[in-house]
Amino acid sequence: MQGLVLVNKPDGITSFGAVARIKRAAKEKRVGHTGTLDPMATGVLPVLLGRATALSSLLLDADKSYTAAVRLGVTTDTDDITGTVLEEKPVCVTADELSDAVKHFTGEIMQRPPFYSALKKDGVRLYSLARKGELTDIPKRSVEVFSAEIIKPLKNNEFTVNFHVSKGTYIRSLARDIGEYLGCGACLSALCRTFTGGFSLSECVPLEELTEESISRHLLSEERAVSYLREAAVTEKQAFRFTNGGQLDFDRLKIADIKDGELFRVKYGELFLGIGKADIPKNQLAVKCVINYPGDGI
Repeated sequence: MQGLVLVNKPDGITSFGAVARIKRAAKEKRVGHTGTLDPMATGVLPVLLGRATALSSLLLDADKSYTAAVRLGVTTDTDDITGTVLEEKPVCVTADELSDAVKHFTGEIMQRPPFYSALKKDGVRLYSLARKGELTDIPKRSVEVFSAEIIKPLKNNEFTVNFHVSKGTYIRSLARDIGEYLGCGACLSALCRTFTGGFSLSECVPLEELTEESISRHLLSEERAVSYLREAAVTEKQAFRFTNGGQLDFDRLKIADIKDGELFRVKYGELFLGIGKADIPKNQLAVKCVINYPGDGI
């Protein structure tokens, strides 16, 4: 089985666990998600199957949108409500102060990832080091928060905000940092990913509905995952050359205003072949990945 399935991940299961269920339902060994969601998080989880897994890195780079509930006055070791409480403080925050704090963390910011995360240090997952007490600090890194809008005002020390962020942004860290900025501490109490890679929550299928009998009905073309890329239409001869690892001369492709490193959807007729990458110094379209072959669509 090959293609794309848009999963609405429930809480209480890891992204790896969701992928394992899809593997069993699809009877396909090559299955991978395109951006981890914590067990407590719900929402959009694109899953690629078969040769389509070669496209996963392109979706990992996509912007993402979330709806997050943040609880003020509570600090935990994981920066979310599932962790061990480290400190509790009274909350004396006005609506204007909260609005200012949220706005403070928009634009390009330097963010420290959570100690309990899947990032690696010297080849070891941070959460493994944190559990052993061997993690004392994590370097900050640059991320971008494109927008942050409070959609439910502060009530019982909790508020809800919509975030639109760049890849690599931790919403748990945003919750923690907002709390530090306000002086009372905070942690994430709920999280739903509502958009990623051009896919919205309304398009997703609840994980429990993806069974061996039904999964094929929810399988989308893997081309949907890269529909935002420009198309490079090729001839039959070029299709065979490309899928065998050969570069294509731009002089023979009808494409204008090409940027070095730009990615293209390479198509032979209606058949999506894979992804090509522009090499301007050589005036060629190089192969980034091959998904389908000319014979697959004939």
